[in-house]
Amino acid sequence: MGVQPAGAQSAGAQTTGAPVRARAIGLAPGIFTPGRHNAITDVAGVRVGQVTISDGDSLRTGVTAIVPHGGDLFRERVPAALHVGNGFGKLLGVTQLRELGEIETPIVLTCTLCIWQAGDALAQWMLARPENASVRSINPVVGETNDGQLNATRSRPGIGAAVNRALAIADSGPVTEGSVGAGHGTVMFGWKGGIGTSSRVLPASLGGYSVGILVQGNYGGVLQMMGVPIGQQLGRYAFQRDVAPAGARRSPGGAGGPGDAGAEHGDGSCMIVIATDAPILSRNLERLAARAVMGLARTGSSASNGSGDYVLAFSTSPRVRRSPDAALNTNDELGNDQMSALFQAVTEATEEALYNAMLMATPVSSRASRVNPLPVDSVRMLLRARGIR
Repeated sequence: MGVQPAGAQSAGAQTTGAPVRARAIGLAPGIFTPGRHNAITDVAGVRVGQVTISDGDSLRTGVTAIVPHGGDLFRERVPAALHVGNGFGKLLGVTQLRELGEIETPIVLTCTLCIWQAGDALAQWMLARPENASVRSINPVVGETNDGQLNATRSRPGIGAAVNRALAIADSGPVTEGSVGAGHGTVMFGWKGGIGTSSRVLPASLGGYSVGILVQGNYGGVLQMMGVPIGQQLGRYAFQRDVAPAGARRSPGGAGGPGDAGAEHGDGSCMIVIATDAPILSRNLERLAARAVMGLARTGSSASNGSGDYVLAFSTSPRVRRSPDAALNTNDELGNDQMSALFQAVTEATEEALYNAMLMATPVSSRASRVNPLPVDSVRMLLRARGIR
């Protein structure tokens, strides 16, 4: 079986055109400045590891792991929260996360039917750490999207090993995007989707805090970029067969390809992970997570019935970390009135991360299907026609 670190591409995923990040073609949403890598790892201490699984003509999936900090995650728990845009999906660890407002493990993203194996591997990874020798309960947090259009999702070999490898290679540098890790088999708006990331750093006058986003994009709708109706102009969008007037440009098989009725109606899923170094507890982290859905909507998603849209948010600030042994927690939490700039930053960075997931994707083929990336040259022309670079 082909198990590869995220930077490697399988033979079926070669592309003749160079993928580009959104900013390279003028897509720079918002007013705030990105961090050094324009990635979730711009939040100090956050690390990302990815493993792509490509085997034979059927397996096209992978694992993406987000590690909140380099310390003892079980005893230095980070405040966390969840916002559900639409709940057609699966998310391990959600009830304890919501009850306690914290997470005690890394966050792992993978394929729909892989989450139980991934959860077991994550729990075993935590239990094997020497400092956890006496621990008798672990709450692994694992999210998913359904990559079944490209991946033989009922066949799940190697997921546990991929989780361990992703955690072992997790790094704080640039994050590989596109058809890698948990995004290897995903599809967005009928084109190839994948992993995307972006960040924003607030000016000192607004606290100087950093916000980083990582997305696993696998959803549909009517694609737009900075307000430009890309999907309609390129003839591929949800409900196209129902609303396109006679003589209008039509994409063969609709938005999701022949026979994919779910994609034709905008179905799919999107996992969004937010990291910030602002000192925020779970109540305001949930408010922060809700704003990511605004960035998702800006790309043309309407969160269809069959879409699982989940946002996980956590704070890495040492000022709000929690010990399970503490009898009394005393935290310096950011005030409500200080949240607005962070809301803006999350909306901007989510939109850009989703653009990056598409624009950095490469073609992926399997026995079931072949999905090509968004045609970047055509997108450039449409953007320029609207005055965007």
